[in-house]
Amino acid sequence: MNKAKIKQAQNNIRNLHVFLRTEIKKKWNRVLPFNEEIADRWEKAKYLKFGRGASIYDNSLVFGDVKVGKNTWIGPFTILDGTGGLTIGSYCSISTGVQIYTHDSVKWALSAGKAKYEHSSVSIGDSCYIGPNAVIAKGVSIGKRCVIGANSLVNKHLPSHSIAFGIPAKIVGKVSVEGKKIKLEYFSSKSHK
Repeated sequence: MNKAKIKQAQNNIRNLHVFLRTEIKKKWNRVLPFNEEIADRWEKAKYLKFGRGASIYDNSLVFGDVKVGKNTWIGPFTILDGTGGLTIGSYCSISTGVQIYTHDSVKWALSAGKAKYEHSSVSIGDSCYIGPNAVIAKGVSIGKRCVIGANSLVNKHLPSHSIAFGIPAKIVGKVSVEGKKIKLEYFSSKSHK
């Protein structure tokens, strides 16, 4: 390809970017990276065989066997490690920067490569909210309708209807659902340890 054709192709891409950026800003009041302007989050989810209506940002990393239910939103800059098996339910919100791991290399590193990587599946129930930058460790099961706070490390099982946050995450409340009414109830420090 000659320099003139390369320059023309670059100009065409730049013009596309400017057009898409302007349209997205008008419609959604957002400014996104170029790859997100041209990627279709729903098409990527469909390609990955996620449930109907699910979406996942182009810059999200997906490894191994990952199953996602319908209408689940997976935000930008997430890591979904399904090398040990990962299941995420329907109607979940997986916030920006969430990392979910189903393996680790701790013993491999400590043994100078003699031990194998360890794998253990992770499951997240329906209707869960996982806050920004939360990390979920291998082998964890999170029940349905749970809230995980931002920047939390979940390294143990959490029953349904839990509100948990911290490093490591601790249960600090419960979610109550009656019809369309949702109530987040936090335990007082005296009543729950």
